[in-house]
Amino acid sequence: MGDSARILIVDDDDESIREVLTAILRDEGYIVEAVDTGEKAVQATQQKFYNLVLIDIRLPDMEGTKLLTKMKDTVPKMVKIIITGYPTLQNAIEAVNKGADGYIVKPINIEETLKIIREHLRKQEEERKYSEQKMVEFIETRVKELEAKEKVRK
Repeated sequence: MGDSARILIVDDDDESIREVLTAILRDEGYIVEAVDTGEKAVQATQQKFYNLVLIDIRLPDMEGTKLLTKMKDTVPKMVKIIITGYPTLQNAIEAVNKGADGYIVKPINIEETLKIIREHLRKQEEERKYSEQKMVEFIETRVKELEAKEKVRK
């Protein structure tokens, strides 16, 4: 991405895990913030824009899958990746059905996690550029339509 991507970490496990993950992502050039509850995550996304969020599936105030739904309302295009130390087929399916873009199993393999993050951010940037191009094409077409209608009136 041209600008540094903004990443939100939502994990209550252990403050040291949040700190280490935050430090690693910052070393990669990302702007990173971390919170320990789903409610704090919702508040953060209402106040700031994030490109990507890493969500622990088990939070003290709500399930990570419920947070997926709440976050879709605050930032629909934000990439949402579930992180879990309790992988099951059921919670993987539920996460995907509720809008997760990815699923990472703890203990986290840092290189693999960075690869997943980079790939999702690259796709997000491509989608943004594509959307911008489509908007430009729409506006140009609409201007020509309006100009043609104006000529007919005269």
